[in-house]
Amino acid sequence: MDLVFATNNKNKIREIQSLIGPELNILSLKDINCSEELPENQNTLEGNAYQKSLYVYEKYGKNCFADDTGLEVEALNGEPGVFSARYAGESKDSQANMDKVLKALKNKNNRNARFRTVISLIIDGEEFRFEGIVNGKIIENRRGTEGFGYDPVFVPDGYHQTFAEMPIDEKNQISHRSRAIYKLLHFLKETFI
Repeated sequence: MDLVFATNNKNKIREIQSLIGPELNILSLKDINCSEELPENQNTLEGNAYQKSLYVYEKYGKNCFADDTGLEVEALNGEPGVFSARYAGESKDSQANMDKVLKALKNKNNRNARFRTVISLIIDGEEFRFEGIVNGKIIENRRGTEGFGYDPVFVPDGYHQTFAEMPIDEKNQISHRSRAIYKLLHFLKETFI
């Protein structure tokens, strides 16, 4: 079965492909000649994921899944959340986003945070949702060069390394996205494979 992963983010594609393996024929947006920016203007992760998967399904007629991910910081009332990619502005600058979070947490003792990924899968017009969460803490200074986004300032519970210090294989075993993807894969195997 062909299944489109609705993203133009090369980091996400690389991460997902390393998890999925050869069991399904995963297509990128480029593979279906989709070069436009997908709509993503909802105020929840669930809404954004659904909006993107529905757009591909309706416009290209392909079964599709899309995700949206946010960093939710307890002391910041769940911010940046759905606005994680553009927390410091529309330029989607990861360094500026991290700076804003670190500044907001400067004198706070509670540094609890979580990454949450929501996947919306549309198969033959029907939607299914999957969620993955990893809890952790925001550290005071960036560490590591792997990963992307907030990875250099996030240490998952039970670990001493940030996501950006972990090899991708190790991160994939515990990440929010991999947890959501494993739920998606389990569903696909039980239902379609």
